[in-house]
Amino acid sequence: MTATHSGIDWTDAFDNSGYVPGSDALVANFATQAAAFRDDLSARARARLNLAYGDAPRNRMDLFLPEGAARGLVVFVHGGYWHRLDNSFWSHLAAGPLASGWAVAMPSYTLAPEARISRITTEIAAAIRFAAGHVDGPVRLIGHSAGGHLVSRMICAATPLQGDVAGRIAHTVSLSGVHDLRPLLLAAMNETLQLDAAEAATESPALLAPSQSPATFWVGAAERPEFLRQTRLITEAWQSHGAPVRDVYEPEMNHFTVVRALGQPGSPLLQTLLGETT
Repeated sequence: MTATHSGIDWTDAFDNSGYVPGSDALVANFATQAAAFRDDLSARARARLNLAYGDAPRNRMDLFLPEGAARGLVVFVHGGYWHRLDNSFWSHLAAGPLASGWAVAMPSYTLAPEARISRITTEIAAAIRFAAGHVDGPVRLIGHSAGGHLVSRMICAATPLQGDVAGRIAHTVSLSGVHDLRPLLLAAMNETLQLDAAEAATESPALLAPSQSPATFWVGAAERPEFLRQTRLITEAWQSHGAPVRDVYEPEMNHFTVVRALGQPGSPLLQTLLGETT
């Protein structure tokens, strides 16, 4: 059922696929590229696949290792509006950080409606702790769409991360993230997410105080207006707390193309994530 408030159709506002021609083919192509990447890296014994970081069936991650000692750890958290997809669609994006000497962890997590968003948040915290226990050095977080929400949630003052790991986070990039969950109460997908007003408030990073960890909120300039609004909303909210954050609106990129740059050595997105910008 479509719900509206103040003339806004929130189901339409969050409809990325419907506004990007061929989006289903794009996602299918991601899966094909990811499988080929895993096969190649496994053949070179630099992939640790399907590691269990928790007890739930989807508490699994893939850990990709660079040649030689890792400079640190990148954790990529996938999107899919908390109820679709898994880590297997994105493996090839690890190529970018790996080329710069960083290990890359890509976790899956329990999906809605089996898990509420608050539980998914705690699972991602557990995944980051697990991965950080296997790789020394700084930790850099990046998440796409719902994953952008989840990594932003990790660097709120009320973080589910324990202190030792939270202190290792050097930078976070929320890529096309959803940071205010309240509009989802009026979107059709909430039949699956089962958000209520209390959870929408307590799990919205834009409504919470930041931890003062550096962050970049990055979005494609050609994305749906709601994603541009969400990006600006959290940037302004966290800057008002004095947090070292900024926003980037990448020209011509949409919700499905903006994430590709993570896998491209030397891309501005990757340089920002790894702290290699000049």
